[in-house]
Amino acid sequence: MKHVTEYPHAVKEYRHVEVPMPDGCILAARIWIPDGAEAAPVPAILEYLPYRKNDLTTERDASMQPYLAGHGYAVIRLDLRGAGDSEGLMVDEYTAQELQDGVDAIAWIADQPWCDGTVGMIGISWGGFNGLQIAAMQPPALRAIITLCSTDDRYADDIHYMGGCLLGEQLSWASIMFGRNTLPPDPANVGAKWREMWMQRLEGSGLWLKTWLEHQARDDYWKHGSVCEDWSKIRIPVYAVSGWADGYCRSVFRLMEHLQGPKKGLVGPWAHRYPHMGEPGPAIGFLKDELRWWDHWLKGRETGIMEEPMLRLYMQDSVPPQGHYEHRPGRWIAEPCWPSPHVARTDFHLCPDGGLRREAPEGAAEFTHHSPATVGMASGKWCGYSKPGDAPLDQRAEDGGSLCFETDPLSAPLEMAGDAIVRLRVSVDRPVAQVAARICDVDADGRSTRVSFGVFNLTHRNGHEVPEALVPGEIYDIEIPMKHVAQSFAAGRRLRLAISTSYFPMIWPAPEPVRLTLHSAGSALSLPLRAARPEDDELPAFGAPEAGPPPGMDQIEAPEVYFRVLEDAANGCTEMQIADGAGVFRLHDNDLTLRKEGVESYRIAHDDVTSASGRCEWTYGMQRGDWSVLTKTETTMRTDRSDFIIRARLRAWEGRVLVKEIEWDERVPRNHG
Repeated sequence: MKHVTEYPHAVKEYRHVEVPMPDGCILAARIWIPDGAEAAPVPAILEYLPYRKNDLTTERDASMQPYLAGHGYAVIRLDLRGAGDSEGLMVDEYTAQELQDGVDAIAWIADQPWCDGTVGMIGISWGGFNGLQIAAMQPPALRAIITLCSTDDRYADDIHYMGGCLLGEQLSWASIMFGRNTLPPDPANVGAKWREMWMQRLEGSGLWLKTWLEHQARDDYWKHGSVCEDWSKIRIPVYAVSGWADGYCRSVFRLMEHLQGPKKGLVGPWAHRYPHMGEPGPAIGFLKDELRWWDHWLKGRETGIMEEPMLRLYMQDSVPPQGHYEHRPGRWIAEPCWPSPHVARTDFHLCPDGGLRREAPEGAAEFTHHSPATVGMASGKWCGYSKPGDAPLDQRAEDGGSLCFETDPLSAPLEMAGDAIVRLRVSVDRPVAQVAARICDVDADGRSTRVSFGVFNLTHRNGHEVPEALVPGEIYDIEIPMKHVAQSFAAGRRLRLAISTSYFPMIWPAPEPVRLTLHSAGSALSLPLRAARPEDDELPAFGAPEAGPPPGMDQIEAPEVYFRVLEDAANGCTEMQIADGAGVFRLHDNDLTLRKEGVESYRIAHDDVTSASGRCEWTYGMQRGDWSVLTKTETTMRTDRSDFIIRARLRAWEGRVLVKEIEWDERVPRNHG
């Protein structure tokens, strides 16, 4: 990474700016502008997040915001209502209040003397979500957005549910926000009212996990903020970006297919990161690409960006399985539109002998299967951050607990680009059942690398809005959509389709053990095959990554980081253990010392699906001089056959005095899941 310190414009920074909302609530912003912008106004770029403008995002902001301001843009990092230094209360994601605040903030920005009246929005994850959502509200000053690692569909393609199955990641994400919501504003910015604001957050933010579990089907709660409900509301240009290791790559393809205005898409090999910091590599010079987008749409300059192909994808090569990749070998390809005329769906039939072949087989067979409850422990995380261990491990043990079909060794390389679909004809012995499907790349030594996967709750076979119990023994035709990917399989490799009745902790188990019967007749894997094209070799190369220099900071205590899968042979259980965080560090620019530490565990007995449990703990601390606060949050979730059972605890200290303790003990009925 090249660190740039000199820009075309000198940069002025305002560390804390108050942005008034119409109802009197004050939001807090950090703003960078080109020197002289008050006399010569410039376009503005807004990033709108709950992640604390002056501490938790300092390192990332330093890499981007001065860089953009130095190239002629006003850049605003705005804390959501109830987060960071903003007043008010944050009680959930993407509320109507949050989105209206965003619209009002854009109007405020456009009216500032340093802004020429035009605004863009950019954001990764939460900021990518609300960028799309606010674009659909059509504030007049908002002219274009860049949305990274986000979704258009809050139910079907977010961290909460997938294929109608409850993701284990929902517990993880709920616990992360549970911890962050306990942090106070910084007294250095808000003054003496910090404590009153802190108490309001501790007492009023609520238990988000319970809210999300109360909406297990696609109801109005999830439709709110899902821009796929009406694509026509987004009329401004959209640049959508993600990575194959990210949880949100599928939305890029839907946005390219359905948006009617100008649009571009980019999917690299990356996890949940900005591409100039992209890992697995190769990282790219995304900030230069971003400037070309803003220069075109906010300054009216011809940069050539809209003359390039609509969609660029990274075609990954075969690799051995491992829990972390620093780099993925491959090449860039491009498509003029999506769906692409260069991608052809091809069926690989599930054969009576266990083969996976293009030719329709003669005869048929029935396969009966019940997976061990531990299938899924090698799955990695639903949303990868490219942290050691969060990528899928060798799938051989998972494959051994699954029903598998595979091709002969490939006589020539095979390439796919897009979303595979698994069509199955099945019957089950329980009224609630789930199926997980994985595509694996198997080498000559038998090592199995997961390429893509999909999961499906069979009670959602007629739609996600009203689940319907299954009739044991009745035959159903189902489709399992899989994550998009661009993947090249080398000659000599085999493609394996692995099907399981469990996939914990990726998804929460069904309430009872399930025995599935698969009927080979009518069952197939549909692959989006794409032949290599000479035009791919002529694509302009992305520049090398560059960004602003990192902020001054001291690492006082190193974080404990691990990702373990442990088998308890004595008690017949398997457990996934994860430690994450940033340890203890001090920021030079505001003399603030922060602590951020988290641990997660997911445990299940080998033959008892109701034994599944998860536990997440987060510790946060802030200190400057004699002032200090510390918070600890704990969340556990388990199930029985009828309910999800949540226990949570929040404790907060001011100095050494425990000032708040709250406990929750909740049950939420299971809704066909």
